[in-house]
Amino acid sequence: MSGFLYQLLSFIRHSLIRTCPVGQLVFSYLEMSGIYEEILEGATLARSAPGERHEKICARLHQIMAAGINGMTGTQLLAPRTGVVVSALTRLCPDLALLTAANGRLFLAVEIISRADHQADTVTKKEIYEQIRVPRLWIVDPRYDNVEIYHSTEWGLALKGILAGSEVVCDPLLPEFEVTVADLFVNA
Repeated sequence: MSGFLYQLLSFIRHSLIRTCPVGQLVFSYLEMSGIYEEILEGATLARSAPGERHEKICARLHQIMAAGINGMTGTQLLAPRTGVVVSALTRLCPDLALLTAANGRLFLAVEIISRADHQADTVTKKEIYEQIRVPRLWIVDPRYDNVEIYHSTEWGLALKGILAGSEVVCDPLLPEFEVTVADLFVNA
């Protein structure tokens, strides 16, 4: 992408900033499959466009989640990789994000690992999610067709399970959402 075009897209993205009820800044990226950037503790991290399998899994997960939270007025599902400012120095772009509608805080973050740059999702961002005490974190790993489920505890993020095959991804706080891991990855 040329420098001018990148600057133009950055300007447009930043002009779309809106403020949630509690002042948490959120903005949407213009393209789901394009190059994007995150700011991790003050350092800008350019992220490459996800691959086709990644995008199929992301779209399927969004579709199932949208149906699962239909009628739940207490949650808001953001578009894929919508930027969520979690601190003055950090803007994350999870593949799927659920906010608590009452306060605009991140409730569930889902990261779908990309083979090319998984370090940011599995280490750096996971540490940030732990620091901000996101209640739920799911790491979807297309390399092994599994899903890691983390819950926030007083001691940090705790791994609740690594699900695969016919095991069901669900959460008691999202009673209408469930998907088998195999269905998440089928034909992706």
